[in-house]
Amino acid sequence: MPALFSKNRTLFGVCLFSACRIRECCTLFTQDIYTPKGNVRPRLVIRKSNTKGKLATRSIPVIEDLRRLLTEYYPLAGEIYLFPGRSDGHLCEDSASRILRVACKQAGIIGASTQSFRRTALTQMSNAGIPLRVIQEISGHRNLEQLQRYLEVTDNQVLGATASLAMLLPGVSNSVKLHTDMGLKASTVEHSISD
Repeated sequence: MPALFSKNRTLFGVCLFSACRIRECCTLFTQDIYTPKGNVRPRLVIRKSNTKGKLATRSIPVIEDLRRLLTEYYPLAGEIYLFPGRSDGHLCEDSASRILRVACKQAGIIGASTQSFRRTALTQMSNAGIPLRVIQEISGHRNLEQLQRYLEVTDNQVLGATASLAMLLPGVSNSVKLHTDMGLKASTVEHSISD
């Protein structure tokens, strides 16, 4: 795998699999990711000094998909920063954004940004039923209100939530049918009153 592809894939993989901000990813220290022997640590550390608002250091478990990316990337990691820049510092956020814009243009993807990885990760956790307080611990949002702005809600989720109310009327058996074709087209709720 070409070095540049591996670097970019790992950069955005870290953003997706840790739900970190692009600045937090670009400023990761190599020693916080790998042991002195080059093994991936069990937790990724985002230092307080590199977080938005400088609130707290976050420690995020490294899942297997991320471990694989980081293991492959190890020979390319910088001595100090995981993603080195051109002048002994770290890769800057603007460079990461530019890399993603070029890749998206080549792939015909419209509307994606470096923030998309974080939003996707947080929404995926929410959709999986992970409590918001746990997601907040991973995301580093200072309050739940800020976190909730990130979470996307689909029409099917809203329909499912309201359909769950059908059980509130005693003596009525309910069935909910969703008809979808390229999104939510129609919904039918059938009620049969029991004798």
